[in-house]
Amino acid sequence: MADVVANAESPSTAPRGEQYVVVARRYRPQTFTELIGQEHVAQALSNAIATHRVGHAYLFTGARGVGKTSSARILAKALNCVTGPTAVPCNQCDICQGISSGEDVDVLEIDGASNRGIDEIRQLRQNVNVRPSRARFKIYIIDEVHMLTREAFNALLKTLEEPPEHVKFIFCTTEATKIPITILSRCQRFDFAGIQTGSIAQRLQQIVAAEGVEADSDALEVIARRAAGSMRDSQSLLEQLLAFAPGRITLDDVHGMLGTAGDQRLTAMVGHLVGRDAAAALAELDGALHEGVEPSQFIEQLFGYFRDCMAAAIDCPPETFLYVSPSGRPAVIDAGKRLGLATVLAVMQILDQSLNRLRYSTQGRIVAELALVRICHLEELDDLPALIAQLQSGVPAAPGVALRPGVVAGQTAPLPAAAAKKKHEPAVKSTEATDLGATELGATGVPPVRAERGQDGRGTPSAVALSDENATEIWTASLSRLSGMVVDQAKSFERASAPESSRLVISFKPVYAFAKSVCERPENLGRLQKALAEVVGQPVRLEFRLHEVEPAAGDAPAAPARTVSPHQRLLEVAKHPLVLRASELFGAQPLRVDEPSDRQTPPQ
Repeated sequence: MADVVANAESPSTAPRGEQYVVVARRYRPQTFTELIGQEHVAQALSNAIATHRVGHAYLFTGARGVGKTSSARILAKALNCVTGPTAVPCNQCDICQGISSGEDVDVLEIDGASNRGIDEIRQLRQNVNVRPSRARFKIYIIDEVHMLTREAFNALLKTLEEPPEHVKFIFCTTEATKIPITILSRCQRFDFAGIQTGSIAQRLQQIVAAEGVEADSDALEVIARRAAGSMRDSQSLLEQLLAFAPGRITLDDVHGMLGTAGDQRLTAMVGHLVGRDAAAALAELDGALHEGVEPSQFIEQLFGYFRDCMAAAIDCPPETFLYVSPSGRPAVIDAGKRLGLATVLAVMQILDQSLNRLRYSTQGRIVAELALVRICHLEELDDLPALIAQLQSGVPAAPGVALRPGVVAGQTAPLPAAAAKKKHEPAVKSTEATDLGATELGATGVPPVRAERGQDGRGTPSAVALSDENATEIWTASLSRLSGMVVDQAKSFERASAPESSRLVISFKPVYAFAKSVCERPENLGRLQKALAEVVGQPVRLEFRLHEVEPAAGDAPAAPARTVSPHQRLLEVAKHPLVLRASELFGAQPLRVDEPSDRQTPPQ
């Protein structure tokens, strides 16, 4: 990395009466070798100049503050320098200094956001034919080019494809997806990557040394992480710290200015969350808030911390940690191993939801406290594989017996003594017929599924014989396994019958025709048949019908037909095959029924 040299625009300390130039401008890269994190761009442009393969239009795209405009200026200086074209401009001639300060008459920097109309582009097209005043090329640098209107892009197409030999275009943008493909195909595109945290910290160290200010390495690393790959953002933060702490920049100064919590407080908070101590977690949050930490900042820091815990839980090397300092890596590794991957993912989901709510909530502290308490009451999710393995073994756990703390995923939890003894008994197949009477349904109303264990000890559910007597109970048990709107509609059935042992017919009253249509949708029907097969133990064909109520013998004659209400008419229309098909295709529901007009057009 090249040494940092202040730009000639202004000294580091402006005398009284002169305008002060900020750090980001004074330490802007002046040559390709000074570009940080964009070595691929610097090498490609340098080789193009050296081999005389310079294109007429370039597109520089990437996040903010990664060096797009600086690279455009360096390329302009390399092409127009009095010693060039050269990959290393002298930065001493009038042309180089004019380009560096943005005052050269032949290098025009245009803001695409404020000059986005077709009139500005028409004027540009008229001016491109005018030769440069003193340099080799007339260079147009259009920043935020994606802000141009569609008409402006169209007006630029022909000029961009075949410009005069003395004209070069350099476009800079943060959103290349908004640029028409007709423009992209006429440019050489260079994607600028985000700058690594270590490279940003090293650059900041050189800047503070040039400014004559001392700074702790941990403080500069926090600034670099906060910048999230943007060199300009890191230099802007450093600018604030130079005014906040002009003598020496410490880690406490950085946290105090940014309103963030220190590593020790974060580590303590994670310890409380891992230990499921909600009261201590809330006390730790209260201490952070009294120090001026914003709730949203604190939750965001925790989110990044648990991201590194996730990396530790999947055995990533410490070099991949992004949000903790090297001194805090052992604590991150320990927390990741103690929580397990499943629990870490659940914690991150809670924090992510809380961050979204904090953007719109006026009760930031309560939202943050809610997230911490929910995390402390998470179950040991990594124990689920062990519990599932225990259930699949065919020996259910005794009531009140839970998995012991510290069970590792993939290991079966120890069984109680009685269950362990039962597990080693020889397997006996049951040949008795399954009775689904009311006595066996129990208080829950869910029919039991008999299990036969083979020599491997694993249970295989046996099939249940469907009949009219147990059809209602089996249908109710199947619905208890599901949730959502389809369950609410399916519960409005009139009766359940089983004409065959592998067929179940669910009947609805005519007024519930809409409920029937919801159950018959392919995605809902598949869910219902799957739940039914789990209860019965074998595939079952499921049918839905409308049940017509017939008058009993001796009843009075039926009353005259009543006028059908709009709601009933809507339910009848909803079951029409064409309407059902339209609902499946477009995901819509009928809202009203417009009856056809009785009037007919008289013949002409």
